Amino acid sequence: MNCLICRQAETVDGLKTVHFERDEFRLVVNNVPARVCLGCGEAYVEENVAVELLREAEEILDAGRMDGVLDFRTIPQPNDTITTCNSASACSF
Repeated sequence: MNCLICRQAETVDGLKTVHFERDEFRLVVNNVPARVCLGCGEAYVEENVAVELLREAEEILDAGRMDGVLDFRTIPQPNDTITTCNSASACSF
């Protein structure tokens, strides 16, 4: 797949760190599986990965925690389709 942002490079399987922010809430999730552009670093995650990331962030926020650092490998996950996070690897929800 060619990168939709820089249109210059192919994407390869890799792992990225994703940052979530909402008001005072901050969450960092390490080792998120993604297709990563070799040129600009843009990351594309499968739909099921995006759903699990958002679900986990909502659960942490609902529990009253205002920050956290997780490893994606510890989060249970379902199936596929591609979604994108911006080149700074930040997603908003």
